[in-house]
Parts: sequence; C-alpha cells; structure tokens
Amino acid sequence: MDKRNALRAGAVSATVTLMMLLSSPAMALTRDDGDQPGDGLSVGQTIGLYVLIPLAAFAVIAVLAGMPYGKSAKGQKK
Repeated sequence: MDKRNALRAGAVSATVTLMMLLSSPAMALTRDDGDQPGDGLSVGQTIGLYVLIPLAAFAVIAVLAGMPYGKSAKGQKK
C-alpha cells in the first residue's frame, strides 16, 4: 500500500511541477505593442493591499465566527 501512495504522490508532484513550468511568465519579459503599464504602487499602498486588508478580513471573519448563535440552553428556565 505504501508503494501505491508513493507512486500517487510522485505523479501529483510531477504534474504540479509540469503545470507550474507551463504557466511561467517567461514570455512576459517582452512587452507587446500597445502595452501601457500603469504606475506602480507605493509602499503604503502595497502594505495596505497585501497586509492590512487581509488582516481586517481575518478579524471580521473571526468576530463573526465567535459570535453566539441562537439562544443558549443555559439561560432558559422550565
């Protein structure tokens, strides 16, 4: 059974490696005619986009997941 899992893991690794090589941006080094890239992001914009926004989204999801759902059976009297 271990040989089968090892073979499967090797096949998956080879497939992933091949797909990554095929999707590499090697041809993106030369610009096409009519290609007009915009201005780059500043340091503040980059930090806000890739650090602060994901942290804020994580915090919102954590707060929503931690909120009590429905009514608790503790507080009910019969």
